Amino acid sequence: FDEGCEVIESHALNQYLFNAQTIDTVLQDLMHDGIKVMGGDRLGKTIIFAANTKHADAILNRFNALYPMHSGKLAECIYNGIKYVDTVLDDFSTAEKLPQIAISVDMLDTGIDIPELVNLVFFKKVRSKAKFWQMIGRGTRLCPDLFGIGDDKKEFRIFDYCGNFEFFRTEKNISEGRITASLTEQLFALRVQIAQALQHLNYQQPQHQAYRQRLIADLFTEVSAIDENSFASRLRIEYVHRYNKAEAWQNITDTMVTELAKHIAPLLPASEDNELSKRFDALMYGIMLASLTGKAHPQQRQKLVETGEALAAKGHIARIQRQAALIQRIQEPVYWQEADLFEHEAVRVGLRDLLDLLERSSQQLYYTHFADQKLEVKEHVAFYGGYDLRSYKAKVNAYLKDHADDLPIHKLRTHKALTPQDFGYFEQVLWQELGNAQDYQREYGDEPLLRLVARLVGIERSAALELFSEFLSDHSLNGQQIAFVQRVVDHVVENGALEKKILLDAPFNDHGDPATLFAGKINTFQGLISKIDQLNARLQMG
Repeated sequence: FDEGCEVIESHALNQYLFNAQTIDTVLQDLMHDGIKVMGGDRLGKTIIFAANTKHADAILNRFNALYPMHSGKLAECIYNGIKYVDTVLDDFSTAEKLPQIAISVDMLDTGIDIPELVNLVFFKKVRSKAKFWQMIGRGTRLCPDLFGIGDDKKEFRIFDYCGNFEFFRTEKNISEGRITASLTEQLFALRVQIAQALQHLNYQQPQHQAYRQRLIADLFTEVSAIDENSFASRLRIEYVHRYNKAEAWQNITDTMVTELAKHIAPLLPASEDNELSKRFDALMYGIMLASLTGKAHPQQRQKLVETGEALAAKGHIARIQRQAALIQRIQEPVYWQEADLFEHEAVRVGLRDLLDLLERSSQQLYYTHFADQKLEVKEHVAFYGGYDLRSYKAKVNAYLKDHADDLPIHKLRTHKALTPQDFGYFEQVLWQELGNAQDYQREYGDEPLLRLVARLVGIERSAALELFSEFLSDHSLNGQQIAFVQRVVDHVVENGALEKKILLDAPFNDHGDPATLFAGKINTFQGLISKIDQLNARLQMG
C-alpha cells in the first residue's frame, strides 16, 4: 500500500483507514514493535496521527476491544471537542501519567513538546512537506534517563502506513527495527531455561527436584492464567493450548524453550513489581543458569560484587543491616567457588528489594540490555527512524562502556602493553565507526587518542595498586608520604594516567610540595616518578 496511497481515491482511502482489519494490524504492529519503557513492560509515549475525529474514535474503539487488560487507560483521543481535552493533554505530556498513546487529530501535529515521545504512527495522508517534518519533529527531543539511569533516549520510531515518505521522495535515514524482550519476558524465559537445566542427571537430588517442581508450578500457573479471548492470545492460541496443560511441562525440550519465549512470554501481563527488583531477579537468574550449565559469567559476577560493595556503603540503614551476612558473603572470592543454586536464590530473595536504597550511580549497573532481537518484516511495513540523537561524545562514552572487555580496552584498564594493532582498533572505532577525525577534533581538540581513551576508561584499582605497591608497603614512609602515594593511585584509577605537573596542585600539595614532603627520601620520590613515567609511556603510540 505504501506506493499507492498517494494517488488513491478518497472513497478507497476511507475504506482503508476505517477497515477494522487495517486498524487492528496497525495497532498490533505498534504494540509489538513500538519502543518500550519500564524495562520493556510498557509502550513508550506514542502519537497516532488520525485522519479525522471519526477515524480517531474508531482507532480507540478497536484498541480497547483488542487490549481490554489496559482498562481503557493506555490510549486516549485528543482532539477539539473531547470533554476535558486539556486534562488529557496534560496527562499525556507527563511522563509518569497515562495515557501512553494519544490518538490525535491535528492538535499534536505541531507545537507539542514531549521529550518522552518515542513512537509516531502516520495513519493519515500528509501533503504539506513543512507540516510533515514538523510532525516528525515531535520525536526529536532528547530525554535523559528515559529507559533507566544513564540510558537516554537515542532515537525514535516512525510507522508510516500512508506512503508519506514516498510522496515526498524522502531519503529515509532508516535503521533496522529491533526490539528487546521485556523484563517480564526475560524473567519467564530464564526460569524456563533453569527448569530445563535441572533435568540433567547432575541435579536429580531431592532438593534440586523440589526447586524444579516449584518453578514449573509457578510457570504453569502463569501460562494457565493467559486470557485466551484476548486479541494477542488468539493469534497464538495453538501455543497457549499446547502449554496450558500440565503434562507439557514434564519434559522441557529446546523447541519448547524457543516456543515459550517467542509465543507465550509476550502474552504475560507485566508484574507490578519494582523495576529494579525485576532487574536484580534477571541478574540472579542469569547467574543461576550459568552455574547450572557450567558457563562463565564474569560480567554478571562483577555486577553482583559491585552491588554488594554499594549496599555495604549504606550499612547504616536498618534494612541493609538485616542482610549484612549476604552482602558480605557475595563480596568474598570464596562465594564464587562454593555458592550453589540455593545460595544464589537466597541472595536473590534477600537483596532484590534493597536496590532502591542505592545511589543512582550504583543503580545504573542494572540498566543494561539483553541481546536485541531482529524484527520480522510484515505485510504492512513500519518505517523506523534512524535518528541517532546522541552526540559524538556520548557515542564514544557508551561504546567504551559497552565494550569494556574488548582486548585493547581491557589492556588499557589493566595496565598491559599495547601493540600497533591495538592502536589501530581505537582509530577504527573513534575515527571511522562512531564518527570521523573532524568529530574527534571538535569534541576533544588535540588530546592524543590513547590519552583520551585511558582518561575515559581509567585503570582497575588492582592494577594501580600493583604498580605502586612498593611505595604503599614501604614502612619507612610516614603517614603523609603514604597519603601522597594513595592520592596518586586514586588519580590514576580515575584518569588512566597522570600529568606530573599536577603533583604541585591540590590535593597532592595538602602537606606541602613534593620536594619538601619527600626531603630525605629523594630516591623514593624519583622511583615514584619513574613509575608514573612508565604508566604514561604506554600511551605514547601514534
